[in-house]
Amino acid sequence: MSRANLVKTHRMGAVATVTLNRPDRHNSLVPELLTDLWVALEDVAADPSIRAVVLGAEGRSFSTGGDVRGFFSAGDGLADYASETVGLLNRVILTMLQLPQPIVAAVHGVVTGGSIGLILGSDVVLMARDATITPWYCVVGFSPDGGWTAMLPDLIGTKRTSDILLRNRTIRADQAASWGIVSEVVDGGSTVAAAQAAAQDIAAMAPASVASTKRLLWRGHKEVAAGLEAEREAFVEQIITPEALQGMAAFLGRER
Repeated sequence: MSRANLVKTHRMGAVATVTLNRPDRHNSLVPELLTDLWVALEDVAADPSIRAVVLGAEGRSFSTGGDVRGFFSAGDGLADYASETVGLLNRVILTMLQLPQPIVAAVHGVVTGGSIGLILGSDVVLMARDATITPWYCVVGFSPDGGWTAMLPDLIGTKRTSDILLRNRTIRADQAASWGIVSEVVDGGSTVAAAQAAAQDIAAMAPASVASTKRLLWRGHKEVAAGLEAEREAFVEQIITPEALQGMAAFLGRER
């Protein structure tokens, strides 16, 4: 069961819709939300009558990644808070990869920072035409997490990933589709409705075949886990530096 009501789960037939529910903070990632999301995914995994999952989000943004205000407010406990947050994000991503049921992500609005991991960990991704993905790490002074280095280069190449990260380039929906980050761009209407339709298509397929297909596609999850752990270690090391502390203060418009 959810512990903080930051994730909602709704069942319709053989499809479960899991929704990030922190719209007042643009679904930014904090330990409570990530724990709720992990618990929701574990509940899905334990129910063989669920054949597919839709991952969506309330509010104007899909997710703006790690909550800078949460990191900034951690004070002397910053390293532990950062380690917990990124560790939980990594757990969620790996759970997504190993989930028996395919996940269809419905992406709208803004995606920044580590929340790209929720896209990279999904099996099918539908993205609204006006949605965008931006890293922001080298602006704020953070180290990449959420699979930016552990997963994205395998999809789009190291040079393209480097250019996006080092120059803080924004990935538009059409680019994301052409590069293989997302499956399809949705014009107008609700990305969630489109994702639910896609999930219903998957749920109607032969379940053992679907599970085998997903398992084979994600057979490299151990290598992904090692890359995500390297991201966590680097993130914790970088976030306690004066550069990151000053960057957070500037980002929040106040001094530490």
